Amino acid sequence: MPFSRCARLALLSAVLATTPLAAQQRRYLIEVGAAGSYLSFDSKTNLTGGMGGVGRLGFWLLRNISVEGEFGTYAPKAKVSDHGWKAQVYGGSVLGNLPVGSSISIFVRAGYGVTNFDSDICLGTPPRSIFGACGSSGALLGGVGARIAISPTIMLRLDGLASHASSGGTNSSSVTNAGASAGLSLMLGSKPLTDGDKDGVFDIDDQCPDTPLGALTDHHGCPTDTDGDDVFDGLDRCPTTPAGATVNEAGCPIDTDGDNVPDGLDVCPNTPAGAAVNAKGCPEDGDGDGVADGLDRCPATPAGASVDQLGCPGDEDGDRVLDGLDRCPRTPAGSTVNAFGCPPGVPPGTEGAGLLAPGSKRNLTSVQFQPRSARIPAAGRPALDSLASALKAHPEVSVEVAAYGDGTAGETQTLTQLRAEAVRRYLITQGVPLQQLVARGYGNAELLNTAADTVARNQNRRIEIHVLPPD
Repeated sequence: MPFSRCARLALLSAVLATTPLAAQQRRYLIEVGAAGSYLSFDSKTNLTGGMGGVGRLGFWLLRNISVEGEFGTYAPKAKVSDHGWKAQVYGGSVLGNLPVGSSISIFVRAGYGVTNFDSDICLGTPPRSIFGACGSSGALLGGVGARIAISPTIMLRLDGLASHASSGGTNSSSVTNAGASAGLSLMLGSKPLTDGDKDGVFDIDDQCPDTPLGALTDHHGCPTDTDGDDVFDGLDRCPTTPAGATVNEAGCPIDTDGDNVPDGLDVCPNTPAGAAVNAKGCPEDGDGDGVADGLDRCPATPAGASVDQLGCPGDEDGDRVLDGLDRCPRTPAGSTVNAFGCPPGVPPGTEGAGLLAPGSKRNLTSVQFQPRSARIPAAGRPALDSLASALKAHPEVSVEVAAYGDGTAGETQTLTQLRAEAVRRYLITQGVPLQQLVARGYGNAELLNTAADTVARNQNRRIEIHVLPPD
């Protein structure tokens, strides 16, 4: 049953709609073509332009490189007579082919051939060629052209060509002929190009044929990774990750402690939640009290003052001289004190009889050793000086200097013993008799706070003064 006119138009539209894509996505092997041609002859040949035909046979060596041989014949006439001439051009060329758009490819060609001029007037010795060219000569061939896909294997081919040769006969001279042709090419043995990883680069050109689906690639078909985090562009949801940051499967930085400094760049990856950090991800402590900014509710504590877990200083005796800075920490309520927290005229520590009551214990919070260190901190010396004054004023009292660890493996009993002995030696240098002092390290035996954060470790790592019973 014949198709109606509308059905034929619909079928043709469907074919043309799919033709460009199919035409550009093929690898060609053999090209056979024929074309009508017109060749304009150099004025030195005394020949008019002539119509003719061209036949071609080409072989594709690479996707964009082909070679072909061609034969063309033309029928010009002499300009000053009615004699007919025959002109044949035999040649071979190399073509560079470049796809343009979806259904067109352009090419340039260069080669070498032979141009032969023949006529009955050329007979005789010597040939009579006063009206036109006679004989054969070598010719350099060149041109440009285009192929337009009619179907995946049938092309409309348009050529512009030129040949540079030497005319034969008595009027031998260099001549240049130019012409154009239009015809059809049949692409035999062509095969569809494949793109196995669907990255837009055909397998024949793809240097990375296993690219993950969705990844962006360069013109070689290899994935790109702009931020160098090993997650390819196109799959990377965070394509501007700083160099060195640890990322997840989506290419986004991981921030385990939530301090806005990505893992891999975070020098202190276990910062407590809420602590203010510097550019390296380490907690800042503006007042140096061991409680990080952001967690410190009293961020302007004077240096040397002892603080609680919130970073706020205490004043046990209520004399407005902060613990850790108060050299007379047990001043009776309502007493007038000087800048050291002691009543006027009373040497620091001599009011400490209450401090030295038998069986009492005192946590010297300002004597805060650094982790894994047995060096007495400068901020703790005022408290030790106050204790030395009290002990010298009461030679009948003996005390145990007890050192405790912070609960970590590095805080051994040996280390705490070294700390206790360091405090004992300091008190001796301040004039306390040797027989009044006993030093003992308890390691991690008695923890005040079992949490695993910095505040808890600072509380547990402490020096206590235990007043021993009288003999």
